[in-house]
Amino acid sequence: MDRIWQWAWDRYAARYTWTLCLMAFPVMLAVYLPLSFLIVAFEKSGQFVEAAIVAVAAVLVLDFLLVLPNRKLIRPAELWAAGHDIDRAAALEGTYRYTRKASFRAVWATGVWAAVMAAVIGAIAGGTGTRLVQYGILGVVYGTGVQLVAFHSIAESAWRPVRLALAGATGIGDELPRAHPTFAGRSNLSMVAVAFVFAVVGASLGAVVDRAGDVPVLCVVIGCALALGLAVPISVGLGFSPSMQPIRDLAAGAERVAAGDYSQRLPVVQDDDLGALAASFNRMQTGLAERQRLQGAFGTYVDPALAARLLKQGDDVFTGERREVSVVFIDIRDFTPFAETNSAEDTVARLNALFEIVVPAIVDAGGHVNKFLGDGALAVFGAPNDLANHADAAVNASVLIHRLVSQRFGDALRIGIGVNTGPVIAGTIGGGGKLEFTLIGDTVNVAARVEQLTKTTSDAILLTQQTVDALGAPPSALIDRGSHALKGKSTAVQMFGLDTERGSSI
Repeated sequence: MDRIWQWAWDRYAARYTWTLCLMAFPVMLAVYLPLSFLIVAFEKSGQFVEAAIVAVAAVLVLDFLLVLPNRKLIRPAELWAAGHDIDRAAALEGTYRYTRKASFRAVWATGVWAAVMAAVIGAIAGGTGTRLVQYGILGVVYGTGVQLVAFHSIAESAWRPVRLALAGATGIGDELPRAHPTFAGRSNLSMVAVAFVFAVVGASLGAVVDRAGDVPVLCVVIGCALALGLAVPISVGLGFSPSMQPIRDLAAGAERVAAGDYSQRLPVVQDDDLGALAASFNRMQTGLAERQRLQGAFGTYVDPALAARLLKQGDDVFTGERREVSVVFIDIRDFTPFAETNSAEDTVARLNALFEIVVPAIVDAGGHVNKFLGDGALAVFGAPNDLANHADAAVNASVLIHRLVSQRFGDALRIGIGVNTGPVIAGTIGGGGKLEFTLIGDTVNVAARVEQLTKTTSDAILLTQQTVDALGAPPSALIDRGSHALKGKSTAVQMFGLDTERGSSI
């Protein structure tokens, strides 16, 4: 049915109410025509044609009674579809109010009109007196029961395309007030109505079939006929299946969110608790999308290793830790003259081009880019995450960075790299809402001094004795540069250059 309603709205949106009348007529006739034949069968008069004529006329009137009243509530939606400037939120609210009024009207109007129809057909078939009263009661029960089974679901299904068009991917339906009864209440009422209508119709068929007492298996035949004739088209097709669409929407939305797709909102096209659930789902999805956006921005400004640990451990990562690490300082040679003679845009572009090489090389080797220092960078291997062979990783990453920078820039950009190994205090410092993961200790200061010393020794990469001692196997390309006094150190530090022409890694 959903496809039929959608087709009707797509083609006849500006005259949708009248289209619903035409579409509802054969469905209603299929429901009430059997009742008229049942009454004729009770009277054994054989006036089936006359009963059918009365049923057609009665259903035609009932069709208009159910659909057309309160049309002013849904007229804004039709005018909006015709291109008029109509407030979509007001038009959407009008469809909700119309459905609530129509659902209530359908129960009593159908009961009364079905009673009149049943009594008239009973009179035509020859019934008199109390028989007509009983036919009237049968009509009330049958008509009211059928409406309780399916009408609200049919109305919601019929107006779903309209609400989808009005609300679309917007949030205008999220905050509209929700009405009662709830989905669970309506479903329970529908199930009771289904059982009651089946019982009444089954008893009626049993009463009019002359051989039911002689052939007990006819009870099974009647049951199968009811199941195929009523359960499938009315109870399942018209009653319960449309009510499941919001649940199917929710399941599909959950699958999209689980796959990481937050771009498609759930349609909020009901004014009950299922509509409230869809609105809540949309708010949750918006929150997840915002979290993903913030996480993406967070991952842009924070090293992935630190971001992963923050997400996993929370505040535990903020406590200070003593670690044995290898520290790498990278700096561009003679960058100040370049910055003075080039535009700010060119200067920043040159730095970004360098760091596009530096950052992936360090991260891929298991290191953490701790700071960008103007035209340089500070990286650490062994914090915040443990790294068993941090000295080897630091030297390998340094060699790779030097090789890639040389390949890309040649002599236009030269770098110096200093590597030192030793103990540090790794932790987060700061205050006033501003925190920074940092390293504290002489090891960091020495690494900075070693990088400055590369300008004196003319080495691209310079290692301290502590780093060489921490390597798994000293590389053959090491060059002894002797001991050097470093600022802040009372004793000289043994230095080793790394001949990048003889080997690309250790």
